[in-house]
Amino acid sequence: MSEVLELDEHSFDQAIARADHPVLVDFWASWCGSCRLMMPSVLQLSQELVDDLGVAKVDVEAHAELADRLGVKSIPTLILYRAGAEVMRISGVKSKAELMRLVKEHL
Repeated sequence: MSEVLELDEHSFDQAIARADHPVLVDFWASWCGSCRLMMPSVLQLSQELVDDLGVAKVDVEAHAELADRLGVKSIPTLILYRAGAEVMRISGVKSKAELMRLVKEHL
């Protein structure tokens, strides 16, 4: 089972820069119904693509400065990073199949 990292202002840049694989970061909040709806799909992606994709999450309420710095304006927002650079951004609720398709285009 793949580990989903919880990132904050102190760990984010280093975790993204040092990753061996692309990293999908889920920007969410506990009060966000749409975020809770997406969480199972994100977790399934982390398990199914364990050899090709890292998955992390950032609680935007606890780490608002990080979300602001990265231009996260709404949640849920998922950002895919490769070699430390953003390569894709998804906002709003998506099905697991749609997430899989979008992510696989960049692996």
